[in-house]
Amino acid sequence: MSSKRVFPPILALLLFSGLANAGSPRAQHVFIVSFDQGAPAGIEKADMPVLKKMAAEGAHTWEAYTIVPSLTLPSHTSMLTGVGIQKHQIDWNDLEPEKGMVKVPTIFSIAKEHGLVTAMIVSKIKFKTLALPGSLNEFVVPEKPIACEVAAAFAGMVGKLKPNLCFIHFGDPDVEGHAHGVFSPEKMKAFADCDAALAVIVKAIKDAGLLNTSVIILTADHGGHDRSAAEIAALTKPGQPAPQIGTHGSSSPEDVTIPWIAWGAGVRPHFTITAAVVQYDTAATALWLLGIPIPESFWGRPVTSAFD
Repeated sequence: MSSKRVFPPILALLLFSGLANAGSPRAQHVFIVSFDQGAPAGIEKADMPVLKKMAAEGAHTWEAYTIVPSLTLPSHTSMLTGVGIQKHQIDWNDLEPEKGMVKVPTIFSIAKEHGLVTAMIVSKIKFKTLALPGSLNEFVVPEKPIACEVAAAFAGMVGKLKPNLCFIHFGDPDVEGHAHGVFSPEKMKAFADCDAALAVIVKAIKDAGLLNTSVIILTADHGGHDRSAAEIAALTKPGQPAPQIGTHGSSSPEDVTIPWIAWGAGVRPHFTITAAVVQYDTAATALWLLGIPIPESFWGRPVTSAFD
């Protein structure tokens, strides 16, 4: 799913000409919430009534796809820049200041060019790679980077800042999935904790008076799979910490399948999205909803079928 869409020249001209003229805003506020290692198969097993209710009420697909390698930083970079790894070139997965920051515009830097207010509240410091100078009104990593603290930081900020574009990241499922396995009780609890935090976020948006003019997009960077016993044995070294049980990064369906849910203003109710949705479509959808022309350099395109 990492290859760029290819269109016949005339179709491409018509398509991107139409996208470039995005028109009036369809929403005043767009909130993108990412559940790290949030594979649909895990979500299905987890106690997540808030997310599942939003999926049922809004528009959703459980068959969206991320990029390869299906890793946190490269995948989120595609989510928030609208292009694949071949273009954004973020092929590392930690904060590595010596490598610099992302070299292509993010949706936040584009939104700022149009006078909008932007924010990121994340649970991993590596997202600093995407915090281009001048692109964010707020960039927050809570001292305790867990879902309830991320939600609390958001709730304390949203009423004052009223961001037009905001990204929220929950890292808990990834932490527990690596340590204990992708379907482990620990990861299921992490999903439930994230769902409780999602309830706090929705309430905070409502309390700020923004709910009727907002779209919330719920998605993930990647899924994951458990290593086999043979793989774990091969990775086990004397005197070293035990290898992680869960992993990801491959092109397997377990690793690349992600959810994509839209809920809120103008979203088509009770709708199953049948069009193909890939990671970089989130960026295009966010700009399209805000009435911002989509750059011709974008690989992504808005998921228009999800909206009335």
